[in-house]
Amino acid sequence: MIKKNIIKNNLVSHGSRRLKGIITPPGDKSISHRALLFSSLALGKSEISNLLHSEDVLNMVKALKLLGIKITKKNNIFYVNGSGLTGFNIPDKHINCGNSGTLARILIGAIGGSKIFATLTGDESLRTRPMNRVIKPLEKMGINFNSSNGLLPLIVYGTNEILPIKYNSPISSAQVKTSILLAGLNARGTSEIIEPYTSRDHSENLLKYFGANIKYNSKTSGKNKVLITGGNILKSCSIEIPGDISSAAFIIVAAIIIPGSDIIVKNVGINYFRKGIIEALEKMGAKISIENKFTNNFNEPVADISVKYSKIKGITLDSTYSSRLIDEYPILAIAAAVASGKSVFKGLSELRHKESDRFNGIIDGLKASGIKAEAKNDDIIIYGNLSSIKGGITINCQYDHRIAMSFLVLGAIAKNPIKVIGCNSISTSYPNFISELNNMGTKIRNEK
Repeated sequence: MIKKNIIKNNLVSHGSRRLKGIITPPGDKSISHRALLFSSLALGKSEISNLLHSEDVLNMVKALKLLGIKITKKNNIFYVNGSGLTGFNIPDKHINCGNSGTLARILIGAIGGSKIFATLTGDESLRTRPMNRVIKPLEKMGINFNSSNGLLPLIVYGTNEILPIKYNSPISSAQVKTSILLAGLNARGTSEIIEPYTSRDHSENLLKYFGANIKYNSKTSGKNKVLITGGNILKSCSIEIPGDISSAAFIIVAAIIIPGSDIIVKNVGINYFRKGIIEALEKMGAKISIENKFTNNFNEPVADISVKYSKIKGITLDSTYSSRLIDEYPILAIAAAVASGKSVFKGLSELRHKESDRFNGIIDGLKASGIKAEAKNDDIIIYGNLSSIKGGITINCQYDHRIAMSFLVLGAIAKNPIKVIGCNSISTSYPNFISELNNMGTKIRNEK
């Protein structure tokens, strides 16, 4: 049994002294989800080390167990006894995906390519998030669904007669792509997914490592095409998951904006399609260096990141960045609030469909903090000014972990403390966030 790190619902972030030390962020959430699911579809026992011990990932473990997969843990290594591409059992109750859109969307594809049916549901937030983006292409592959307006709860009726598909996706989404790829593993022929531009390619890297018949060339610009041919067997693997750059981003930005800070973040995944946050911060003038870089056995680049306090300036990022740092825009907005000058972040419509409406959550939170921020269509404009960050406010993060962590970081440099409501949501991605940040020098306290 995994011991849960319980984070209080209401936290107050006070002015902080400099951050010092070395930190290893938790395992990458996106890769953790995929490693568990792909291992369950392989034949044999896979070993997964450095799996993220968060609520979202543990809900994947529970979901797979309901589908008949044996998963054990010993000495912090997870062992997954895969049952093959069609080895899922009909669950005896609804599968609760909690707050995780990734879990729901990629599991739908895996179940759809099997011969079972299952009902998926989630928490209040997840039940408002769109599932039609995966339902529509999967229906073309022969999978049937029963849902209300494409929302959870929904029933997936899997089939062993999957039709190959050529799908021109209207959006670049790793979750949509992965769902189609997983269904395509059982198709009688080759499926082709075309994206407007390349979304994160963790699924492609891992599926190739597991032995899938997959062809891809992760282009850094222009349309992206991925091909998968059904009919081959996935083999069991040994997987060590790198640290999550999306989690590391909060620590990195905190070190950049808190005077005197000097930290090292160890063992972080720096996949091109995930390290947009590093590039953005470097454009702002942040003192960041990449050290001890290597590529692991499933083609993911990993490195240590050295970070020092920096005087940063505002920047403009076009919409091509949106898929490469969509999860990091809340904390990048905090950096922009501290930076000198105007920052413009373009093409952020997807932020409206996360755990909360992050688009407006960012703007409203910054304005309440004393920073001028505004929306122009799908763009966010922030007028950075450190002296205007007054604090002394309460932020209701709507139980969105990334909004919560972002404004706790802002509280570290505000004139007055910032209180954040809904902080227990942080456990979905980074259960040790508060304790690790406080150990480095922040003053985040439970509300008395």
